[in-house]
Amino acid sequence: MDIAVVGTGYVGLVAGVCFADAGHRVICVDSNSEKIKVLQSGQLPFYEPGLSDLFVRNRKRMEFVHSVGEATKRCDLIFVAVGTPELPDGSADMSFTYNVLKEICQSADRSKTVVLKSTVPIGTANRAREFCKKECSQAIEIVNNPEFLRQGAAVRDFMNPDRVVIGCQSETARQLMAKLYEPFIRNGQPLLFMDNTSAETTKYAANSFLALKISFINELALLADKVGADINEVRRGFTSDSRINPAFFYPGIGYGGSCFPKDVRALRRTAEEHDLDLMLLKAVDEVNERQKTILAQRLKKRLGDLRGKTIAIWGLSFKPETDDVRRAPSLKLIEELVGQGAKVKAYDPVAIPNAVSSCAVPFHAVASAREAVEGADALALVTEWNEFKSFDLIELKKLMRTPLIFDGRNLYDPAQLAALGIEYYGIGRQLLAKAPNL
Repeated sequence: MDIAVVGTGYVGLVAGVCFADAGHRVICVDSNSEKIKVLQSGQLPFYEPGLSDLFVRNRKRMEFVHSVGEATKRCDLIFVAVGTPELPDGSADMSFTYNVLKEICQSADRSKTVVLKSTVPIGTANRAREFCKKECSQAIEIVNNPEFLRQGAAVRDFMNPDRVVIGCQSETARQLMAKLYEPFIRNGQPLLFMDNTSAETTKYAANSFLALKISFINELALLADKVGADINEVRRGFTSDSRINPAFFYPGIGYGGSCFPKDVRALRRTAEEHDLDLMLLKAVDEVNERQKTILAQRLKKRLGDLRGKTIAIWGLSFKPETDDVRRAPSLKLIEELVGQGAKVKAYDPVAIPNAVSSCAVPFHAVASAREAVEGADALALVTEWNEFKSFDLIELKKLMRTPLIFDGRNLYDPAQLAALGIEYYGIGRQLLAKAPNL
C-alpha cells in the first residue's frame, strides 16, 4: 500500500516506520521544516529505543515531505497523527487535526480513507465526517485507530500489540484495516472492530484507568508511611488476587508525559459537556499533582532551610527510555527547590536538552550521575534509569557531603543502604528505613 502519515511525533513516526517495515511505501508529512530536514538526513528527532535501527533499515520505503496535499494525491490511506494539546479548560485543541482534514479535502481527487491515529475527543469522528462532507466533493471515510504505545517500548508495542482497536462504519474500511494490520497480529492478538465513538472512548478509558491505578497506589503509599506498613508488601498482597492485575501498581512520585494528564482532563471535560461530573477522575488528577510535591516537602523537612544546599537529581524524563519531559515530576521538583534557594545538579542519560529548555527555572545540568552527587547534601532519585540501579553505593557515600537519599521510585533496598550508613527515604517504606515521620 501507499500510506501517508501526517505528523512525525512519537505516534506518527513510530507508525510510519513500522508500516514501512511491513513492506508498505510510506510518506511522512510534517509542517515543521527542521524536523523534516532531520528525517531526510537519516536522523531521528527524538529518542525511542529500537526505532533508529528500524528507521535505517526501511529508509528506502519512506519519504519525508511538508505538503499534506502532495501526500493526499499519492495515497488513498492517510493517517492523521498530529498533536491534540490540552487547552486551559482541559479540552483538546483540535485545530491541527482540522487543518489537516481541510488540506486533505482540498487536495482529494478521489475517495480517501482517513485514519485518526491521535487521541481525539469523543465524538470527533462524527464531527470530522460532517466536516469532510461540507469541504470535499469526494467520499472521505473516517476511521479511528487509537494508539496504545508506551514511550520507551513503542516499537515493541506496535509490532506486538495487545490488541488493535478500529472504529469504522463501512465494510470496505474494515477489510482495508484488517489487511493493513494482518502482519502485526499473527500471534493471535485481537483485532477489535467497533463504532467510531466506542473506539474513541476506549482510548480514554484505558489511559484514565491506568492513571487511576497509579494514583491509588500512591495514596496507599502515603498511608503506609503514616502507619508503618511496607507498600511493597501491601502491593504483593493485594495483587495476588487473580482479579487484580499488578501492572501499574508501583508507588512513586506521580505520572507525567503527554498522555495520562491530558487524557484524564480531556475525559473529564467531555463528561462536563454532557452534564456529568466524573468525580473519580478529578481525584486521580489531584492525587497525582500532590504526589509530585512529596520529595520537595520531605527534603525541606529533613534539611530545613534549603538555601545554599546542593541537591542532586537523578533522572529528568517522566519515565525511563525516553527523552520526553512533558509534565515530568522532575521539573516541578526543580522549580520548587530552586525557588527555595537550593542549588540543583541534575543528570539524565538522554533528556537533559529537553529538560533545560522546558524547565521554568535554570538549573545546573551535569554530564554524569557521579558528577551530580559529588558534594551534594542530598540525592533525589526521580527516574529509574538502569544505570542508577547499578551505581556503586559505597562510592556514592564517599562522593556526597551528606549520604542522604530520597528515592522517588523505590529503586534501592533500605536495609542495604542502612548497613552502609546511608540515610534513606523511600515511598511507602518509612518503617524499613527507620526514618522520622515525614
